Amino acid sequence: MESRARLFGHPIHQMLIPFPVGLLITAAIFDIIYLFTGNTNWVASSFYIIIAGLVGALIAAVFGLIDFLAIPPGTRAKRIGLMHGLGNVGAVVLFTISWVVRLTSNPFDPGTLPIVLSIIGAGVILFTGWLGGELVDRLGVGVTEGANLNAPSSLSHTTPQPGAAD
Repeated sequence: MESRARLFGHPIHQMLIPFPVGLLITAAIFDIIYLFTGNTNWVASSFYIIIAGLVGALIAAVFGLIDFLAIPPGTRAKRIGLMHGLGNVGAVVLFTISWVVRLTSNPFDPGTLPIVLSIIGAGVILFTGWLGGELVDRLGVGVTEGANLNAPSSLSHTTPQPGAAD
């Protein structure tokens, strides 16, 4: 099934997701660097990067939801899409809480909680990114009308039949 939200023939959601993914994971990496160096410039940068990542995530989510709603019910793609979307909402919540705690305390010395939340959020994003890859690369969601929306997991080591549509 092809993406319902396209720009110049390409799925908009897939064009937008590298920005929030890169920004939010970078924020978590900067938090980790801060833990090792104690240099507050890293967490101050993370504070601002999180905002940019959250804005990007909300924009990408609109187009992801449009594509998700077009996936036929009862398919493996619908189940994975639901996990992908809910996981991303969870990551956004974790990063939002992390940012709010930083804002209400001190962005230059946020304490442990916001850093832990950003690291967990980055882990969730890595997992939901894998799920997104499963949707696009394995199941063909957003890519082709001849998608196999019930192809087996890439972890099963079973090769889906090319062009096998449901």
